[in-house]
Amino acid sequence: SLENPIHSLLLSLSLSLFLLWKIKVTLIQGDISNPEDVRAAVKGAHVVIHTAGLVDVWGRVRPEKIMAVNLQGTKNVIEACVTQGTQYLIYTSSMEVVGPNIKGHPFYRGNEDTEYEAIHHHPYPLSKAKAEQLVLEANGRLMPDGKRLVTCALRPTGIYGENHLLMKEFYEQGLVTKKFMIRAIPASTEHGRVYVGNVAWMHLLVAQKIQEDSSTIGSQVYFCYDDSPYKSYEDFNMEFLRPCGFRLFGSRPVLPFLLLQFIALINSLLQWLLKPFCVYAPLLNPYTLVISSTTFTVQTDKALRHFGYKPYFTWEESRNRTVRWLQEIRAERQAGK
Repeated sequence: SLENPIHSLLLSLSLSLFLLWKIKVTLIQGDISNPEDVRAAVKGAHVVIHTAGLVDVWGRVRPEKIMAVNLQGTKNVIEACVTQGTQYLIYTSSMEVVGPNIKGHPFYRGNEDTEYEAIHHHPYPLSKAKAEQLVLEANGRLMPDGKRLVTCALRPTGIYGENHLLMKEFYEQGLVTKKFMIRAIPASTEHGRVYVGNVAWMHLLVAQKIQEDSSTIGSQVYFCYDDSPYKSYEDFNMEFLRPCGFRLFGSRPVLPFLLLQFIALINSLLQWLLKPFCVYAPLLNPYTLVISSTTFTVQTDKALRHFGYKPYFTWEESRNRTVRWLQEIRAERQAGK
């Protein structure tokens, strides 16, 4: 999601930690856009949890690459499951499959059935929406052994936790301004955030349930959230940055929203002009401005009803783990001076 450009890597690491309790984990290096690599990885698997994805909402990666990984890669996973006889497929989707949309319509405590106009133009949400549709449409496909493929998708909100590269980037940028940050978005704007360990936990729960009750889980989508507080991105990030000595100035936005829109448009124009010469990908652009300034919060009642999901890590544990990681970064920087 918006503040987690390596969510698939973090999720894979967390899943590995959970799985290591019971089974051996074998790492296989390959390219998801290469069908042969995917077939080799899927061979012999009973359940596939497809977390691989390329997350970019800043223009750091070519749209063609995003589509090759997120869309074609998902096609390859589906085909590999069918040809290799892997009956169960769980896809890590994203809340951005739904929104926030480019019109800035709020989504307040919504669920999987809440009506909302999802509008996709940016390569990342567009690729995830198309990939999720492919996964759900593949539910029930007949396989060579006579069995039928069973699929579902999980939609995490903004993932956070240890090794969150964008959080690390915010931390390092804040050091340049002497740990002093200004408010740009109203505190009344709310977003749902989810700890990476709880995302992993939900995947494990649904992986077990999909084998026990495929008629309930097959072709379903589930929002993925925990007990993390609903706050604006800025106020939520300060939950981790404040213990590291950071300060957020202003109870209201310091810069007018029209000025932020103007800066975002200028950044977009500069990105287009500089494209032949270099990669210019600032954090603020028209899409990220809409995402950060639009309330988008979800509920996970459906996951609770269908497979008993409750967060494995409490909010306090999730916050403390993330804070300790940032403090370790601070200690490493100080030791390196």
